[in-house]
Formats: sequence, C-alpha cells, structure tokens
Amino acid sequence: MPERTESARQVADLLRTARQSLGMELAFLSRMEGPVQHLEVVDSVLPMQDGMTQPRATSFCQAIMDGALPPVIPDVTRFPAAMRLPAAEQGLRSYLSVPVELSDGTLYGTFCSAGLQADPQLADRDRALMQVLAQAAAAIIEPDVRKQRRNAEIESRLRPVLDRGGPVVLLQPIVELAGGRRVGAEALSRFPREWQQPPDEVFADADLIGERENLELAALHRAADHLPGVSGYIAMNISPATLWSPGSVDFLARLPLERIVLELSEHDPIHDYDRLATVLAPLRARGMRLAIDDVGAGYSSLRHIVATGPDVIKLDRSVVSGVAGDAVLAAVVHALTDLAAAVGATVVAEGVETAADAAALAGLGVHLGQGWLFDRAVEAAELRDGYALTPAGR
Repeated sequence: MPERTESARQVADLLRTARQSLGMELAFLSRMEGPVQHLEVVDSVLPMQDGMTQPRATSFCQAIMDGALPPVIPDVTRFPAAMRLPAAEQGLRSYLSVPVELSDGTLYGTFCSAGLQADPQLADRDRALMQVLAQAAAAIIEPDVRKQRRNAEIESRLRPVLDRGGPVVLLQPIVELAGGRRVGAEALSRFPREWQQPPDEVFADADLIGERENLELAALHRAADHLPGVSGYIAMNISPATLWSPGSVDFLARLPLERIVLELSEHDPIHDYDRLATVLAPLRARGMRLAIDDVGAGYSSLRHIVATGPDVIKLDRSVVSGVAGDAVLAAVVHALTDLAAAVGATVVAEGVETAADAAALAGLGVHLGQGWLFDRAVEAAELRDGYALTPAGR
C-alpha cells in the first residue's frame, strides 16, 4: 500500500478512535464520485486497505443518504433492504454512517464504522461521536480538496491551450529613444480574455500543475515562429527552471541566435549561477544576448546582473513611469544606467507611456524603450520600422 500522506495519517487516527470506541472491525472515510464510492482511508482488522472502491448505488452509505436505511444500524438483519446489500452478504451486522461536509456545505463523502456482530448498544450518542470525528476529518482534508479542485480547474483551462500548441504570442516594439527606429520586439504571451488573468499569473498556475516548462516551451516556439516575418531581434522570456531543461536548450540552439535576446525575470529565483552560466555559454558564444528583466522592481536583479554579466538590462515600469517629473526616479534610473555602462549592457525601459518620460529617459542614458507610447503588443504584420516619439505616433 502506498505511504499515506500526513493528512491521511491524521484521518486514520480519527478512524481508529471511532472503530475502537465502538468496538467494531472497520472504519473508513469515503469519497463519493459519480457512481463510485472510494474508500480513501481505511482502519480495519479485516483485509481491507486505502483506495478500495465499490459501487455507490449498492453501498450502505448511499442507502443511508437516500433515507432507505437509518444512520445508526445496531442489527443489520432487522432491515431487509440492508440484507440485500453486498456488504451484508459478506457478514457486516452493525453499521454507523455520517456525512462529511466541507466548510462550503458541499458533501465530500461519509465517515463510517462497521462491525461483524450486531450491537444492541449502538445508539445516537455514538452517532454524535462520529459527527464530531467527521467534522475533524473534514477540516483535515479540506486544504487538499481545495488544492485538487484548483488544480483540476487550472488543468481544464490550460490543457486546450497546450493541445493547440501554446498561447497566442504578440510582439511589442522596442524602439530607439534617440530617433524612434525599431530595433526589435518582445514576444508576449496572451491568453483568453475571459480568464481575466495577466500572463505571469497563468504561468504561475501552470507551475502549480507541473506544466510551466511545457507552457513556456510552447510560448518560445510561438515566438520563434515570428522570426522569418519580422526584422530586428525578438526578446523571449524564460524562467531559469525551464532553461535547465534539455528541450529548451536544444530548441534555442536551432534558432538564429544573433537575433535572440533571452530575458530572465528579476522575480524568478536563480539558485545556481554557475549552472546558469554553463547552460548559457555556448548560446551566448553564438550571438544570443542575455537580458535581466524587471530591474528596479526588487533586490534580486542586482545579484542577477553581477552574477551573469547581461547584455541587456530592462528597467521595470515602476522606475520608468513618471520619471520625467520625479527626481528620485531619475536618480534611480541614472544609477542603473551607470551600472549598465559598467558591465557593458544596453538599457531598455519598459512601460514608456509619455513623450516626456521618453525624453527624460534618453537624457539619462537609456538607449531603448517599449510601451504604449509606441504601441501595445500587436500581430507581427502590424509592426513598423519606425515610431514617432510623441503621442501622435501611437
């Protein structure tokens, strides 16, 4: 039998308490799913174990829920409807069952105990004990149930996207702040609007069900599909965890690497910089550039910069928006451009929305910008070679 989880062990202790207090041979927590009753956790002196199943329609628990039998049965032989059930034919002669309800009122299953002998002393006071133990069991299992439900919902949304080959990938232009010439574009994943989730939340959800790597690789493939039809470079986002996978490295190695900027987010932890350098070295030797994204949003980016020596530093919108009228933001940007110069990196400002901010950023030594001042993320055919540095050019 597989090793029990901690929650299953706690439930088993409750079942043992019930079984021993009632002097019975069997106690179990069941889950009702469709036509099947799953005996998820079992405490028994009989040859039974966790995970056994039986038809729900012919179970004592279902008959009790349907009102065909009472929840407390001191002597099964006194109920003809009970004697027709398989468990009675196998020798059960006393039974007690109470529902297990979650905090939202939904029925999860049943908390039951059964004996091989009739027990005339079995009464409502024993049912009260079972109800208390069932409530304790519900509190134990509810976090896992919620997690399973959440994961099932995520799976139901993401599976069609993965089966179709990944998300829609649009391109947002990256523009020279000194003249408006487009030099590249960032590939940005887009998911169904009705989800009302930004992409980073969707990728985080994918991580919860073990599909982040597959979703990121699918997005990389979709981004690379744009290479033949657009000029300049394409910036692609990847998490360190996905970068470790052989599939991502093999795929990147087949691309025209001189046209690829690989972006690592400030928010993604990097636990092994030596490994990162080893993986990236052959790709960077062939012309691929490394960017650290979201610089200025937290503290990790500074360590990322020092440890990786990136080719591109991307300023987070939190230090870009409003820089034209904020001396503190201007000082932060100036310091970051000095840092970039020291490591030989190009600076890209994200979230550029006003001509005033674009001008201020250029004056502070920022080379490139992207943001709604130029355009939102668009289809590849909508990219232009040049963009005006004024609101009229949007």
